[in-house]
Amino acid sequence: MLDLTGKNALVTGIANSRSIAWGIAQQLHKAGANIGVTYLPDEKGKMQKKVSDLVEPLNPSLFLPCNVQDDEQVKSTFTTIAEKWEKIDILIHCLAFAKKEDLTGGFSETSRSGFHTALEVSTYSLAQLAAAAKPLMKEGGSILTLTYLGGARAVPNYNVMGVAKAGLEASVRYLAAELGTANIRVNAISAGPIRTLASSAVGGILDMIHHVEEVAPLRRTVTQLEVGNAAAFLCSDLASGITGQVIYVDAGYEIMGM
Repeated sequence: MLDLTGKNALVTGIANSRSIAWGIAQQLHKAGANIGVTYLPDEKGKMQKKVSDLVEPLNPSLFLPCNVQDDEQVKSTFTTIAEKWEKIDILIHCLAFAKKEDLTGGFSETSRSGFHTALEVSTYSLAQLAAAAKPLMKEGGSILTLTYLGGARAVPNYNVMGVAKAGLEASVRYLAAELGTANIRVNAISAGPIRTLASSAVGGILDMIHHVEEVAPLRRTVTQLEVGNAAAFLCSDLASGITGQVIYVDAGYEIMGM
C-alpha cells in the first residue's frame, strides 16, 4: 500500500552511513521514490565523494551541493531542480549544527555566534528550503524534518540545540498552517537518541542512549531504518490527513514520567 512511485524526493543532510537522513533515503527509495540528494560542500571535496559513494546504490537522479548558509547556493540548487525535475513531491530536512563547545556545560554560557549559528542552520533552514520548494510542489507535497525530545524538555548538554529544535517544531506548525491551502503537509519526526556524526558532539550521548535502553517501554533505542519507515509513511498518501505534527519514533521513551 505504501507506494511512492513517480514521486520526486529531495533528501538533505546525509553525511555518512550512520546518518538518519541515509536511513530515510533508503526507505523512500525502497518505496519507489525518485531520489535527489544534496551534500554540504567542502574545499577538498571529501564530503562530495563520501556521500556520492554512499548513495550510489539509490541511483539518485540529482546530486547537488547545498550549503544553507549560502543563499546563492540554495537558489542555484533549486534552479537546477526546477530544470531537471520540474516538480518536487517530498522534501526531507535533516540539517542541524551547533558548535561543540555549546553542547556541554551550562546553557547560559552559549556564545552569541554559537546561538546564531545553531538557529540559522538547524531552524531557519527549514523555512528557507520550504520557501524554495513551494513553487515546485505543484501537485501538493510533503515536507518532513527531524527533531528531538530536547526541544520539548531540558536534556543535559543539549543546550542551544534544544532551543533550536523548539523553534524548529514551532516552524513546523506555522509552515503547516501556511502551506496547507497548497496541499503541502509539514511534519516532524522526533527520533530517540541515535549515534550519528551530529549526535557525537553532544556531551554524554552514550549515557543518553543507555538510559533510553533501560527506561523506554521497548527497552531499546531505535534505528535509522525505523525512522526511515515512519518518514516514508508520513510522505505517502497514507498520511494524507496528517500535518503540523511531531511524531515520536523513540521506542516509547517520550511517554515515561521516570
